[in-house]
Order: sequence, then structure tokens, then C-alpha cells
Amino acid sequence: MTTPINILLIEDNLGDAKLTAKALSRAKIENTLYVVDDGMKAMDFFYQRGEYKDAPRPDLVLLDLNLPKKDGREILQEIKADPSLLKIPVLILSTSQSMEDVDTSYRLHANSYIKKPVDFPGFMEVIRSIDSYWMGVVRLPAMG
Repeated sequence: MTTPINILLIEDNLGDAKLTAKALSRAKIENTLYVVDDGMKAMDFFYQRGEYKDAPRPDLVLLDLNLPKKDGREILQEIKADPSLLKIPVLILSTSQSMEDVDTSYRLHANSYIKKPVDFPGFMEVIRSIDSYWMGVVRLPAMG
């Protein structure tokens, strides 16, 4: 039996967040999904502040780039600069196909850049790929 992982989804589009949650559920990935809808809430989650004071350390982050209050690039830069957070794998999940966004994400040490699918079958395929690779092939670092 696999140990459930804590996945933090940082996504401001409620429809995309629901689609991701549904795909994770249908893929039967052993996880607890946490969702925040802006960059400031994401940082509060990472640093266990305010309403997130009891939040667990995520094992994996799915990060949208275009967010209110603090965008995904700023979040990525901040967590990858913090020794207590830099080991957390961050997968960019964005509708942007811009090579500048891809290059910037990897320069800021994103672990993957995934174009966000526009339909549920596409989301299922992406989630299955994430499950297969990140939960099956890759050995994630110990958190803490």
C-alpha cells in the first residue's frame, strides 16, 4: 500500500481546480489535495501562517502561473530560494504555451512544465502521467 501524498494545487480558476480534483480522484491517486486560489494564500500555506497554521508540508505542488496577489513565477522563485522548501517538487500547470514562460519556469527551478489541457480526457491523461512519473518512477525527497 502506498503512503498518501499531500498535493498543493495553487489555482485561481475554480473550474480548473474542480477538474484537477476530479481527475486525481478518478485516477485513484492516494493523496490529500489542498487548494489555494491566490499567491498570498499559497505562501501562507507554505509557511503555515494564519488560516493555514496547521497545514502539512506539501509533497508535490501543482502551480498555475497567472494568479492574483502574487503570481506563480514569484511563488516559484521564493520557495526555490528557501532551503526549507526548495526540495518540494513544483510542476507548473499552465495554459500558456509561451516559450518565455517555459524558459522562465525552468530558470526558476520548476521541476516540470505541463500545458494545462482544456478538456477532462486531457486532464485525465496529464494526471495519469503525473501519477506514473512522480508517484511511480521518481523517488521524492524526505520533507521536513
